[in-house]
Amino acid sequence: MVTETQVLQSIKGLQDPEIGRALGDLDMLKGVTIVGENVTVNVELPTPAYPRRERITESIRTAIKQVSPSSQVDVNFTAVVRGLMSGGTFGLRAKNVIAVGSGKGGVGKSTIATTLAYGLKTLGCQVGLMDADVYGPSVPHMVGSIDRPTAMKVTTESGEEIERIQPVLVDGLKVISMGYFLKPDQAVIWRGPLLHRAITQFLKDTDWGELDYLIIDLPPGTGDISLTLSQTLGLAGAVVVCTPQQVALLDAIKAISMFNQVKIPLLGIVENMSGEIFGRGGAKAKAEELQIPFLGELPIEAGIRIRGDAGRIASLFSEDNPSRQPLIHICEQVAIQIAKQLLVAPKMPTLEIL
Repeated sequence: MVTETQVLQSIKGLQDPEIGRALGDLDMLKGVTIVGENVTVNVELPTPAYPRRERITESIRTAIKQVSPSSQVDVNFTAVVRGLMSGGTFGLRAKNVIAVGSGKGGVGKSTIATTLAYGLKTLGCQVGLMDADVYGPSVPHMVGSIDRPTAMKVTTESGEEIERIQPVLVDGLKVISMGYFLKPDQAVIWRGPLLHRAITQFLKDTDWGELDYLIIDLPPGTGDISLTLSQTLGLAGAVVVCTPQQVALLDAIKAISMFNQVKIPLLGIVENMSGEIFGRGGAKAKAEELQIPFLGELPIEAGIRIRGDAGRIASLFSEDNPSRQPLIHICEQVAIQIAKQLLVAPKMPTLEIL
């Protein structure tokens, strides 16, 4: 009969297909149970948004069969999101804070930020969405919520009673936006210090609770808010959104340069509105040229616009929606890029998972 030691020895060197390190190196193997010829391997993934888990399953089965051909092998997956927990000074309990930006307006940045938040929630993560685009806060409209955030007194661990803003809960997603505090036709005319104070308040005074990911929708372009975030939080990284045509890519490069200058890690580029109208593949080619990750493309599709206008962005993740799969792919790639940055254990000899 095969032993637990033999099983672990046969699989600990297998290379994780996404992170590119050995499963044993990444501390992903969480035990083996053997009952007769039934072998169960427990694997802990670094995010519920891990794609194509069956690759790990098949590789583990193949490796164990080589040492015990008669064994019946099952792989049990759990997931624990790892992160920087960078918001401690604010009392922010978010493992990973992700900024979503663009070099210019009109490329669908807020749509990608909102769908990224809903997608990660759909995949099993605890997620918050902060609309930091104070000049054009469109998130409340897209999620279909006009509720005003409320204030509630809470007791801190030290016993102090303080007042915290309660985020609006929409389809299980925690949301805060300047749009909730403005009249529909009211413009925000603020200089840098007021912007800094508003963003700090959204981070510090909002009762976000425990989050795996906090998605922050930045204003378009390069400006004060990105600098504020880089100075106050250790962000997990930034996602740059652009459309395929060259004029949009020129501005996307400026956003990439800004994130590099303020020391915010770049998770990659998303190509939005890909298709006949704007072309296709421009962002992917630029990502390859700049040697940065390409996170995926979202085809230009009327249903996305219709559901966004109707305040039903969450419904994009229904099983019958044609945009669901490309959106899920983008969410998975963002989560994996964060995991890659965090899981930096030394490499050991590995076996390739095909």
